[in-house]
Amino acid sequence: MSDIRKLEPAPVWNYFHEITQIPHPSKMEKKLADFIVKFGKDHKLETTVDKVGNVIIKKPATKGLENRKGVILQSHIDMVPQKNSDKKHDFAKDPIQTLIDGEWVKANGTTLGSDDGIGVASALAVLASKDLKHGPIEALFTIDEETGMTGAFGLKKGILKGDILMNLDSEDEGELYVGCAGGIDVSATKKYAEENSPRGMTAYRVVAKGLKGGHSGVDIALGRANSNKLMFRFLMQAGSDYNIRLAEAAGGDLRNAIPRESYSVLLVPSKSVKQFEKFVKGYEKMYRAEFAETEPTLSFTCKKCDSPAKVMSKADQFKIIRAVFACPNGVVRMSQAMKGLVETSNNIAIVRCIKGKFEAHNLTRSSVDSSKESTAWRIAAVFQLIDAKVTLTGSYPGWKPNMNSPILKTMGGIYKKMFGNTPEIKAIHAGLECGLFGGVYPNLDMISFGPTIKYPHSPDEKVNILSVKKFYDFLCETLKQVPAK
Repeated sequence: MSDIRKLEPAPVWNYFHEITQIPHPSKMEKKLADFIVKFGKDHKLETTVDKVGNVIIKKPATKGLENRKGVILQSHIDMVPQKNSDKKHDFAKDPIQTLIDGEWVKANGTTLGSDDGIGVASALAVLASKDLKHGPIEALFTIDEETGMTGAFGLKKGILKGDILMNLDSEDEGELYVGCAGGIDVSATKKYAEENSPRGMTAYRVVAKGLKGGHSGVDIALGRANSNKLMFRFLMQAGSDYNIRLAEAAGGDLRNAIPRESYSVLLVPSKSVKQFEKFVKGYEKMYRAEFAETEPTLSFTCKKCDSPAKVMSKADQFKIIRAVFACPNGVVRMSQAMKGLVETSNNIAIVRCIKGKFEAHNLTRSSVDSSKESTAWRIAAVFQLIDAKVTLTGSYPGWKPNMNSPILKTMGGIYKKMFGNTPEIKAIHAGLECGLFGGVYPNLDMISFGPTIKYPHSPDEKVNILSVKKFYDFLCETLKQVPAK
């Protein structure tokens, strides 16, 4: 069977299929938003779009349950657009090609969009159901969560009336999330001098690829390689040993995805080409040994190419390579409050050295605001030392756990009764929108849960089929049992 519409629960998978057929990468979600608006109107439900583009659909309580606490079902409608280098796919135009692989649904060489398409599909299924008993429901579909939380930032007071917010954007079934990390973007830019390429040198294109990448919050503790760090570590030694001249370098394209591919174009003294090629092979062997467990398909190669007209000046090359090499990346500190949780991390997500302009974009996360700020300024200091312009933008707060949450207690009891075991109570290092919602609606009782999704933000993304059913059944049963006001 290859048609996901035949899976159970059918309403969820049918809506998810429709979502996959509508291109909706971050910043380009309007077609999906229009689809959701039409859905609301077709079902004769009160449907509005706020000033930033969030869609809100309200469904009245089942008769006799009007006194229940109001529930807000929240999910984001954008997806991360990542694909394998050999895959031809235009995320602005092409539908996602879904595949059933045993117990999993995945995509053909691209991200699947189950983050957060399953949450969106589940909310639509609840809204469309004529059999489900529930109190008052509001469904909030936010835009642009993945690249800036624009929808959550733009949400205004007074629009929502509910008492409980259920964020349908977590990625491990059987776990209830009550806290998340905050984040901040740290960007560095610098103009660098260029000069004519020297004679007597041979040009090479060096490529790092085959890495798993992944979500820079969820997967940051897995020890995966960052292609930008691999490339600039190599360039450090290549500059010392072979007096290379760097023409350009680039890697990564999304702030919240661990970069999977990077390249550089450089010149090597022609008398040293054989030794240089052996040097590159040696780096590939070394990287494969270092990341044998996490990056089994890692590739680090070089190939001769046309000689560039310009190269970076020696002085700027020295500074820029060292700054990227020195920039903190990966886990910075583990949480002392919750065992096994990453407290603070950084992802040097995007690096560009092209035509006289250098830029580096980082996403720093932490569940402790002071540590987030400290790490951001540490990164800023590295790039300020090479006279780069550094900006800190898009800061959003974490979501502080409330272990006395009434909905947490209710859902824990429901889950145990349904499935025979107690769900794990956790916080997540990823950035959920709950922190921003809590700032606007401080009295909301919030919780986050979802099906099991592996490797989000990468072409390896997949969602477990059985977990979708358990998640949706749990959601429906919870809505039936929401307490009275």
